[in-house]
Amino acid sequence: MSGTDRPPTRASGGGTTPAQRTRREFEHIRHGTVSIIAALNVHTGQVLTERIDRNNADTFIGFLRQLNESIPADTGIHLVMDNGSSHVAKKTKAWPATRPRFNIHHTPEHAGRLNQVELFFSALTRRLLRRGQFASRDELAAAIDTFVLACDEHNAKPYRWTYDGSPLKAA
Repeated sequence: MSGTDRPPTRASGGGTTPAQRTRREFEHIRHGTVSIIAALNVHTGQVLTERIDRNNADTFIGFLRQLNESIPADTGIHLVMDNGSSHVAKKTKAWPATRPRFNIHHTPEHAGRLNQVELFFSALTRRLLRRGQFASRDELAAAIDTFVLACDEHNAKPYRWTYDGSPLKAA
């Protein structure tokens, strides 16, 4: 097959044709990262996200305050979290301890799949971030915000667990 007979591929950004591996140009430039924190309503599938500059206890408590104010006072709040430093800091533990409607649940190590908001982060990664190209950090942040709002408005639904309890096969 000569060079002109090859199937077309998209340049720069890793486009592929069937049975061809994704490629990334060596000139790829990172324009910055955006960190977000998120809460998932397990009954509706809607997600509340907030852009954060630092992932520390003060930032996390600020997010908890936002949840406390935006969720009706008669509704209990269950927080399913990993054991990240912002989640287990003394300040973080003290804040919900004085608010009985907050129920804290920590996932076991290496069991992030038990935290349903991680399923949302997986969808965000697969549908937007993995092959996305953004010219700036602000463009990336705007794309994330647009994705979250569109998901909440058009695609929000509770995640449905399908594991039937039968033993898993060894790999």
